[in-house]
Amino acid sequence: MTTLRNGPTPTEPVEMLDLWTRLARHRADEPVVFNESIQAWEAFRHGDVTRILSDPATFSSDMSALVPSDPDIDKIAKGNLISIDPPMHRQMRGLVSKAFTPKFVAELAPRITEVTAELLDGLAGRERFDLVSELSYPLPVIVISEMIGIPSSDRETFQRWADVLLNNEPPADEPLLDALGDQVNAIAPTVREMGAYMLEHVKRRREHPTDDLVSALVGTQVDGRWLDDDEIVWFTALLLLAGHITTTALLSNTLLCLDAAPRVVADLRADRALVPGMLEEVLRMRPPFTKLARLTTRDVELSGTTIPEGQVVFAWLASANRDESVFAHPEVFDPRRESSRQAGFGHGIHFCLGAPLARLEAKIAVNMLLDRYADIRVAPEDGIEFFDVHALLGAKSVPVLVRPS
Repeated sequence: MTTLRNGPTPTEPVEMLDLWTRLARHRADEPVVFNESIQAWEAFRHGDVTRILSDPATFSSDMSALVPSDPDIDKIAKGNLISIDPPMHRQMRGLVSKAFTPKFVAELAPRITEVTAELLDGLAGRERFDLVSELSYPLPVIVISEMIGIPSSDRETFQRWADVLLNNEPPADEPLLDALGDQVNAIAPTVREMGAYMLEHVKRRREHPTDDLVSALVGTQVDGRWLDDDEIVWFTALLLLAGHITTTALLSNTLLCLDAAPRVVADLRADRALVPGMLEEVLRMRPPFTKLARLTTRDVELSGTTIPEGQVVFAWLASANRDESVFAHPEVFDPRRESSRQAGFGHGIHFCLGAPLARLEAKIAVNMLLDRYADIRVAPEDGIEFFDVHALLGAKSVPVLVRPS
């Protein structure tokens, strides 16, 4: 077990420490609060967060009524699992759920192992490299691209899309509804480019189907009708983004956590059976997405506070995962912790579809890193670049210094 050090460190900068302090204060004193700056509600305790995510009838994922209309942006909603409510959510998720079951994902282990080995082979002789650009980003992108049926060689383009769409957090001091217009304008060019790219692949698969996911969707009916191009385009496009960011964040966060916990690294080398539990602990301490937004469909009470109908509520995953009433000594990094209640991959009907895949990719990658390197250390002098902690907990770059076994 490792207790995080006092004060900022290269792997836990001041912005992250400030976030932990704010979340802890709210859990203790204001578990549900209206944030005047952004004109939205926030919930911080584990019970409230999981209740919000478990009740789509009261806390809707559909925010389309709040977003300024744009012909291209509007199309995203047709295939966006993240923002679809039941019953359509259940139907759309059912189309691909079999491709992400633990059993099906386990069959991908040989290919994931092969890709991981190829990426690390390409680093032979190098003592310094960026973990994100060399491993934690390309690994999941190659795997998910092959599943979908698009060329993984275009991964620099996918990374550019992700940078725009996933790192576009509204200003912390601007009303949310006012900021949405600026967000739509900021992402619209990327959305158009992304949609055009994916549409070309959908058209090709309509003419020449193979055994990939796009081909399967082209040949699929829902309630007696065929899926249209927009549904398939945005279903697969957002699956591409979500299918890699979770693993990319999990692997980078794992190296950052382990760098601050050398005793845990020694334990892992002595007992590889600890790796899965260690990854769950990383997800608890640094979930990829810090919070999720919902829209109330009726007046509802949380922790003694009434939230009116039609209000945006942010459910803080990062806070729920450090709730002292659920996790004893939440600041302690303990790979042996019982972490089944951690919400790093969300909760309820929108629980991350790719969670089994992300866990397997991370497990294989961590074990191979431990096999190949006798020592792996973060090299902060080369510059760690973090995402905005209010949007994503992860790093854009994690320079490492390695010593081969």
